[in-house]
Amino acid sequence: MRSVRAKIIAAGLVLATAGVGAWQLLPEGDDGRGSIRVGTTDVVSALDPAGAYDAGSWALFSNVYQSLLTIGPGSDTPVPDAASACRFIGQKLMTYQCELRPDLTFPSGRAVTAADVKFSFDRIKQINSDQGPAPLFNTLESVKADGRTVTFNLSARDATFPFKIATGAASIVDKDTYPAKELRKDGKADGCGPYTLVAYKAGTSVDLRPNPAYRGQGRPARAGVAVRYYKDSAQLDAAWRDHQVEVAHRDMPPAVLAGLNPGMKDTRYQASGGTETRSIVFNVRPGSGAAKPAVRQAVAAVLDRSKIAGDIHKGTVTPLYSLVPAGIAAHSTPFFDTYPAPNGLTARKILKDALITAPVPLTLGVNARGVNLAEAEEIKRQLESTNLFQVKIKPVEVWGDFQKAYAAGQFDAYTIGWIADFPDADNFLAPLVGAGSSMNNGFSDKAVDELITRTQSFSDRGGAAGDFRELQRLVSQQVPMLPIWQKKDYVMSREAVTGAQYLSDGTGVWRLWELNWM
Repeated sequence: MRSVRAKIIAAGLVLATAGVGAWQLLPEGDDGRGSIRVGTTDVVSALDPAGAYDAGSWALFSNVYQSLLTIGPGSDTPVPDAASACRFIGQKLMTYQCELRPDLTFPSGRAVTAADVKFSFDRIKQINSDQGPAPLFNTLESVKADGRTVTFNLSARDATFPFKIATGAASIVDKDTYPAKELRKDGKADGCGPYTLVAYKAGTSVDLRPNPAYRGQGRPARAGVAVRYYKDSAQLDAAWRDHQVEVAHRDMPPAVLAGLNPGMKDTRYQASGGTETRSIVFNVRPGSGAAKPAVRQAVAAVLDRSKIAGDIHKGTVTPLYSLVPAGIAAHSTPFFDTYPAPNGLTARKILKDALITAPVPLTLGVNARGVNLAEAEEIKRQLESTNLFQVKIKPVEVWGDFQKAYAAGQFDAYTIGWIADFPDADNFLAPLVGAGSSMNNGFSDKAVDELITRTQSFSDRGGAAGDFRELQRLVSQQVPMLPIWQKKDYVMSREAVTGAQYLSDGTGVWRLWELNWM
């Protein structure tokens, strides 16, 4: 998911509780102090699941809506949520069936039906929003509802389908209140999740109250939550220091994260799931300054990831040399293998051999929040120091405007974060470089698409490792995207709050229902 979603699949990614102390021993219960205030910079781009594929929106969806399946804390396996059971029918991995729980209701009191589930998936494909999750369901051919049974018919073998319907993309909406062919625009949300949406102010706040009718995998919410959205990490840090929030998550300034230690007063923290990634996405459409592969390869040859990690992010991120991060099965390092160190001479030769005259003009789009702009300035400095590129940075303040701008091809390249939707290398490749990519950069390659289809056919995911490595190699050759770094997920909380250690574990599920007053 765009600065969207990765599950924990290896020992190195299991929940780490640095500075946690004895959180697990704290008592439960709400002492009447009102809503717990949670601060974040991941704003919501849309309340409608058919129109959002970003971390801020999906974090909210985890709490207001339900999906048929979900991922439990510290797990890598989908388990029933709105469904009572799900399974593949037969051995072809092309028919998937779920039984809906019988006791689910929407806020109106109307029972959730299999027809609502079918409607929810059908409208995602029908609307096909540029900012929506339709690319995630590229193998979904049709959905059938019969009683409480929902049957998904797939166009190809897809062993990853259970993971896909455990994401925010598969949020179940009320067919009586959501239009079938367009996004809902009234600022409301009707789901059957742990919380009910009380109030929403775009880009500013969300107020949630526990939903007493919730039935599902998660525990019932015990305290109200007031989510406050901040423009950048500096504002979030100020809110934390001024005690305007009790929990802070995504993202505090790098210097603050680098300085965390167990002895800090009234501050608990945890770091987990180091699979959030950031990349440069190239617009490969004709007419773009990055349309020619040689230009993209030359940028890859001079990018100094270590300097970005150290100088800009204060060592809180790790250089990344493939779209699939370390800790995910089938990770490899093709960009390091091809470009082991930043080298301007290599870049110059690449451009010369392709008969491209330097300096190459490039526009670099950036969502101007946190250290994103400083990061873009460092990329610009690195590229221009070779005298091979002339970079113009185009900052966009509002996340939604930034999404629309890159989808419209307004930049030659842009930087973006990615938090995978499920714990499989497929989710770092298929939605990023596959057909109908959610990156909207015009990239399409037959060999890449064929390999993606083949990797999805393995029920034993280890059998796809060779194809995943080949996919990563092809990406390093054509460079539609250039990985920069990966990082851990940090959560900070006050001593008065319990459950914050379960809020986020790198899975993309935001477990606000775990929060309570001590």
